[in-house]
Amino acid sequence: MPDGGQVLGIEGTAWNLSAAVFGDDLVSLHSHAYTPPCGGIHPREAAQHHATVMKEVISRVMEGVGWDSISGIAFSQGPGLGPCLRTVATAARSLALALDVPLVGVNHCVAHVEIGRFATGCRDPIVLYASGANTQVLGFLNHRYRIFGETLDIGIGNGLDKFARSRHLPHPGGPVVERLAEKGHYIDLPYTVKGMDLAFSGLVSAAQEAHASLEDACCGLQETAFAMCVEVTERALAHAGKDEVLLVGGVGANRRLQEMLSLMCEDRGAHFHLPEQRYLGDNGAMIAYTGKLMLEHGHSLPVRESHVKPGYRADEVEVTWQDDDGAAGSWYRDAGTLSDGEVRGAEAVVSLHGDDVVKKRVGKHYRAEALDRRLIAERTRAEARIIAMARRAGVPTPVIRDITGDTLVMERVHGEMLKQVMNAGNVREAGVSVGKLHSAGIIHGDLTTSNMIMRDGRCVMIDFGLSHVSSEIESRGVDVHVFFQTLKSTAPGSDDLKAAFIEGYREEFREVDDVLLREHEVEMRGRYL
Repeated sequence: MPDGGQVLGIEGTAWNLSAAVFGDDLVSLHSHAYTPPCGGIHPREAAQHHATVMKEVISRVMEGVGWDSISGIAFSQGPGLGPCLRTVATAARSLALALDVPLVGVNHCVAHVEIGRFATGCRDPIVLYASGANTQVLGFLNHRYRIFGETLDIGIGNGLDKFARSRHLPHPGGPVVERLAEKGHYIDLPYTVKGMDLAFSGLVSAAQEAHASLEDACCGLQETAFAMCVEVTERALAHAGKDEVLLVGGVGANRRLQEMLSLMCEDRGAHFHLPEQRYLGDNGAMIAYTGKLMLEHGHSLPVRESHVKPGYRADEVEVTWQDDDGAAGSWYRDAGTLSDGEVRGAEAVVSLHGDDVVKKRVGKHYRAEALDRRLIAERTRAEARIIAMARRAGVPTPVIRDITGDTLVMERVHGEMLKQVMNAGNVREAGVSVGKLHSAGIIHGDLTTSNMIMRDGRCVMIDFGLSHVSSEIESRGVDVHVFFQTLKSTAPGSDDLKAAFIEGYREEFREVDDVLLREHEVEMRGRYL
């Protein structure tokens, strides 16, 4: 791509058709939104809207811009609604052929991250991507945006819209829920975090059926959903040892979500980055900018290969335009140590006293006070109970010495975290321990390589704060999915490590094939269904 060239980008994955021209900076931006007359977004109607206003949007964005200055055409290739994606791709192909310039297909999720980095100047953040159809926590490693965790059912924005429709509120529901929540009071609703993943369907259903005022239901829904997102973001931040958080996506415009992430970052000594409003929701600028980066690094598509990808995932994209300074392909850095020698994890402060470990759950300033108290008490009691169950099942765990409402005193386990000593033999032992857990009906709930310690060749399981008892294949599949996602996002050679885990898991758990099939189903679940 010639120096000084400009890229025309077209975004139209869902409800908003937007185009922009990007050179050294944003040159122009124009959008036209589809608003359904009732209910949610109808894909074919949205695509028809895009086709109807395409000429107007492109003409407006090209006002004052010479067509001879356009060096490339970028379009949102996915993920998104198929009919909308195809409409945009057709327009992009036509323009690229007419102008005889390169065509580039841009991943919508990656584009949100890249325009956020451009707009805020952040370098290497953990990203919370919260939009209508997507809710993901990502981080960069080995030239890809790795997915730490994501929704297992619906995106947070779609959840807010679904609630709003049930209460006859206008579309989009998020801004209306935000305004009503400011007048309400928190009410208890289901809180579903499964390790690095989360689920919103049960929460939304409970909010719809709540016997409370509309304002209180909105407040409870918003406080609970956002606390789930921030918790997973904090867990990724602690695991990866990074010190920046970036919020992107349309739901990122919510002031309460911004406040909660800012408080979490302040407590952890991290920097919170928020793009300006025009770059948060779906916009043509993010497609044009990311397309420009890609073209400058040799990425373009022949027209015959420019098919759309409704299920296009961020970690499928090789990010060659960004330097990767990860140490030996690993994100591991020492956990943050406080001034008095205590080590702070995602949920608790851990201090060492001789052969004892004291784990004290600390309050989260970003969470509603009642929710915070509830989670601390529930998780402390459950952790103690399930550790005892696991030990009876033959799983190596710390011995519990004492328990109070928010604190566990346990045996100190001498060894190295699995994430520090990743090899096939150690990961196989992790599979053995997880197999014993699942055979005993125990779901760990936070099955990451930070919560496994290698001691004398055996894998000791720690941090059962999100654990529960279940015999469901679904729960076991989600547990294993969390572990596989951690391997994929943090370790080179993850396929070989995954095979080693399965070998050990199969040794101790009979229904392994059913669990692996369910894990694959969890991974393949679409976000735009």
